[in-house]
Amino acid sequence: MNELLIHLLKIAGVIGVMLGIVAYTVLAERWVCAWMQDRIGPNRVGPFGILQPLADGLKFIFKEDVLPRHVRHKFYFTVAPMITMVPALITVAVVPWGSYLPVLGHNIKGVIADLDVGILFIFAIASLGVYGIVLAGWSSNSKYPFLGGIRSSAQMISYEVCLGLSVVPVFMQAGTLNLWNVVLYQAEHTWLVWCQPLSFVIFMVSAFAETNRTPFDLPEAEQELVGGYHTEYSSMKFAMFFLGEYANMFVASALMATLFFGGWSLPVAPLNAPATTLAVGLAHVGVFLAKTLFFLFVFIWVRWTLPRFRYDQLMTLGWKVFVPLTIVNILVSSVVLAVMENG
Repeated sequence: MNELLIHLLKIAGVIGVMLGIVAYTVLAERWVCAWMQDRIGPNRVGPFGILQPLADGLKFIFKEDVLPRHVRHKFYFTVAPMITMVPALITVAVVPWGSYLPVLGHNIKGVIADLDVGILFIFAIASLGVYGIVLAGWSSNSKYPFLGGIRSSAQMISYEVCLGLSVVPVFMQAGTLNLWNVVLYQAEHTWLVWCQPLSFVIFMVSAFAETNRTPFDLPEAEQELVGGYHTEYSSMKFAMFFLGEYANMFVASALMATLFFGGWSLPVAPLNAPATTLAVGLAHVGVFLAKTLFFLFVFIWVRWTLPRFRYDQLMTLGWKVFVPLTIVNILVSSVVLAVMENG
């Protein structure tokens, strides 16, 4: 019973913190946008505008939920936003947030599900999110959502190939698919970004395409498709698409921190080894969140800095540049690792 209670508390804590960060990432985006464009930004609701996410949430709850008469399949139209958001909430279960939290005689491991095939689980579940976008575009029975859904399906499938191939050298070097053990490997040796910089660059750019963020926000593209796949949505359905995008950003940022920047570890004692005290355990969680928040800032920074790609440029970058580069990177890494092992 104690084990069940601990798992339930870990799930509630991780989901609660994640949703809180997602809500305030929206506010942070508006602040950073205002700062970069020399504007004021949200500052009316609460001190310095920090209660703006609460006001936005209440606004979405009380807005009228419009169901257009031309919608083809109302059931799929309704469940599409849920299908988009849920995968992000599931995949975070295998991401290690910290090492251990020694509490009341229990050494609580800082991950909900410590799977030996953690990264495969993430790719398998995350790939389901595209179904929500495709269903939204198709069931809306409108040309702009349909075009957005088609664009998104092609884009996400293409860049999932790049994502998967880009991390192969990382797991070849670490010798495991378990994300917890990948972090331990980096804590004992060095951050893998120094060993696999090309993998990191390809993974990060592909993450922008997977999350439909500028400069790869072609499925939405306001100037071309009005709003793309979510054009016909309003109220909480639209909010779920919105939160799903930011939740996917959080997961992508957490994966970059975990796979390439040591996760919860820092190359200084005692943060370079699993925690034996509660203070060190909490410090590990803080280190992981700081790295994740940095990459969330990078997502926001790039959005307000770079212009949007054309769709043909996006697909060319994925299939003609990134896929060949990842294959060459795998071959070079395998040769280098074989020479070092035998050498």
